[in-house]
Amino acid sequence: MKRVAILISGGGSNMVALARSMTGDHPARPVLVVANDPAAAGLAKAAAMGIPTAAVDHRAYKGDRAAFEAALLAPLEAAAPDILCLAGFMRILTPGFIARFAGRMLNIHPSLLPKYPGLHTHQRALDAHDAEAGCTVHEVTAELDAGPILGQARVPVLPGDTAETLSARVLIEEHRLYPAVLRRFASGNRTPLWLP
Repeated sequence: MKRVAILISGGGSNMVALARSMTGDHPARPVLVVANDPAAAGLAKAAAMGIPTAAVDHRAYKGDRAAFEAALLAPLEAAAPDILCLAGFMRILTPGFIARFAGRMLNIHPSLLPKYPGLHTHQRALDAHDAEAGCTVHEVTAELDAGPILGQARVPVLPGDTAETLSARVLIEEHRLYPAVLRRFASGNRTPLWLP
């Protein structure tokens, strides 16, 4: 059984989708949810699901990323995860941190990578008059949002869409895609999954 730690920054809706999926014959189980904000609403959700939690407030480290990551590693190493899932974790991790979990760290990004790495993905898709948008699960590498793609789901861009309406529809697909990719990844299958 693979041990999964999930990193969040906010409400944790993708974390909840992942945790709910890891039951029955699933090859993995959640062992820890960590937030970089002690007030992240996802921590209470994780605790209510019986998952151990930890919080490392990045604001206490005032730009000292190495010290923040050292503090972040303490609960992670204690939980001994096989897989790390970034689920709305809004901090950029250093290459050194990423290297510790090379080949074992996943992220979900709200665009059809390689389009629109970084922030404001939905507005950028609208500004480009794209016909479709979506989300991507990828392995985390030192280059932002550029690791090997493990799965994508697509949604049409509708007339009158705003960044908010598009984001809401993409989020529904994120909750389908991320658990499906994690199940495959935890069983050793890294073949990309393309959801309609």
